Amino acid sequence: MKKIKVAEVVTRLDWGGSPDIVRITCKYLDAQTFDVRLVTGPTKYPSQRTNRFLAEMAGRVIEVPALTRNISPFKDLVALVSLYNIFRKERFDIVHTHTAKAGALGRLAARFAGVKVVIHTPHGHNLYGYFGPMFSTIILLIEKFLTKFTDRIIALTALEKRDYEVFRVAGPDKVSLVYQGLEIESAASAASDRDAVRRELGIPGDCKVVGTASRLEPIKGPGYFVEAARLVSEKFPDTKFVMVGEGSLRRKLEEKIKILGLNDNFILTGWRDDVRRMLAAYDIMVLPSLNEAVGIVLIEAQAEGVPVIATNVGGIPEIIKDGETGVLVRPANPEDLARAINNLLADDRKRLAMAASGKEWVKGRFEARVMADEITSLYKELLEKKTVR
Repeated sequence: MKKIKVAEVVTRLDWGGSPDIVRITCKYLDAQTFDVRLVTGPTKYPSQRTNRFLAEMAGRVIEVPALTRNISPFKDLVALVSLYNIFRKERFDIVHTHTAKAGALGRLAARFAGVKVVIHTPHGHNLYGYFGPMFSTIILLIEKFLTKFTDRIIALTALEKRDYEVFRVAGPDKVSLVYQGLEIESAASAASDRDAVRRELGIPGDCKVVGTASRLEPIKGPGYFVEAARLVSEKFPDTKFVMVGEGSLRRKLEEKIKILGLNDNFILTGWRDDVRRMLAAYDIMVLPSLNEAVGIVLIEAQAEGVPVIATNVGGIPEIIKDGETGVLVRPANPEDLARAINNLLADDRKRLAMAASGKEWVKGRFEARVMADEITSLYKELLEKKTVR
């Protein structure tokens, strides 16, 4: 039986949720049914996990040097032509694009090259709330145009699916909901690292640790985490606050921490290759984003048995069971954030109950195998429809 030839196309495999979905899709698709190739732009900061994945995919990775995240008319044109040539040469049955840039260029190239089935996963809540009004309108118009070249869009949350319908980007028959999957067992195995990570960071074993893990960019709201920490430290002065991540706000955040007199309470680790291991050291995980498509770190934290506090934005309410596995608060509100943190720090029983509930909540719902099975069914369904025609 001839295998179904699939191309998973992504701009890059740097740290974030989208590389994990691409990696898991490539890894879990049945090798007896699918011949999977990875088409990607250059990856500047590969994690150890990404390097292992690329080694496993040796001989099945096609790099497109011109496929970069930033907008560049010349490079983008070169990337478009390169993708077209790749798709024409390889004769893929299915092209599945991931992220905005790869999605725009990849869908156009695939359709022009005569690929039977073209699928796109946005990996971002970009129709509103992420950019300013004018740029959001442009994004909306571009997505409406690109949908004409797309057989199916995969939404990672029900909210994202509704938005595509409400903003008339695509009808309900053109958008499928597939929740993000995570290798749950792999995440939970890091629990034994709790003491080791705390020793590494110089945190006494009896200290409570409230941490976050994200890009240090405005949309992720790290400044509100610092402001909330000031309020929390007034009531719980021995609490340690850990920020895992790197970004353009790093220096401003360091200055703010110093001005607020929180140097002794804060640890900024920078970019880490072992986020899951870091989560094991947390008593509470906080994500103060102003907009968020999913927030994979919230799934990871719950899998680790860490209660979460996050803003009630984007797809986050579908990831957290408010009051059961964590707490949802208003965005851009350090007072609400601090109040939620203080309540959990003051109530060990509630915090541990949320931790246990979180572990159960993610099982069978946000697992890699579940996601891969749903994507497999979608691939076969769409290809069968095209073949029948």
